[in-house]
Amino acid sequence: MQTLFPLLFAGVVGFTHAFEIDHLLAVSSIVTRRKSAFLAIKDGIFWGLGHTSTILLIGVLMILAQVAVSEKMFHFFEAGVGLMLTVLGLQRIRDLWQQKQRHAYAHAHDMPHHHRLAYGVGLVHGLAGSGTLVLLVMTQLKTAWQGISYLLIFGVGSVLGMLLASGMFFLPFSRKISRNIALQRALTLLSSLLCIAFGCKVVFENLIGL
Repeated sequence: MQTLFPLLFAGVVGFTHAFEIDHLLAVSSIVTRRKSAFLAIKDGIFWGLGHTSTILLIGVLMILAQVAVSEKMFHFFEAGVGLMLTVLGLQRIRDLWQQKQRHAYAHAHDMPHHHRLAYGVGLVHGLAGSGTLVLLVMTQLKTAWQGISYLLIFGVGSVLGMLLASGMFFLPFSRKISRNIALQRALTLLSSLLCIAFGCKVVFENLIGL
């Protein structure tokens, strides 16, 4: 029972983990490009799968292969996440400008139906905080396989959490909810600026003093 509880709790922790500010800002920059809630939700799922892939990889290296990863390296990982957020925000602003120049808002959300961007963003996000999570698991659970099981259940929870978050973020940008083009552009711009500001903050905090 003492082992079962932390494993079950892992799903709850993973679900709430998806709602951290950097995750929400990143997914908001992706789902605002979509035409349908279905595609936006799939982006959330692929983000969660990417996030889980990285955490499992680092978990296997640290727990099973006993590979040591320095704290300094994880600071670089965090800075990489901040840089990614900044680039996502800048790209979204560029897209808005191009749409305005073309006067073609009808195509504002057009992008391929694949979800490689969401998966890639999830992969990078999995680097941030993964070291702390794996070390916590190593100290709380008795066997390596229990640790891997915890990370896997955590990943399932994060997929479900981001599925919900991406659907919620898409609603203000749905033309069925709001047909005010200026409002949708303003919301997209605000989301992009927040993404850039938070990304720069993360880069600065993790590179200063290294």
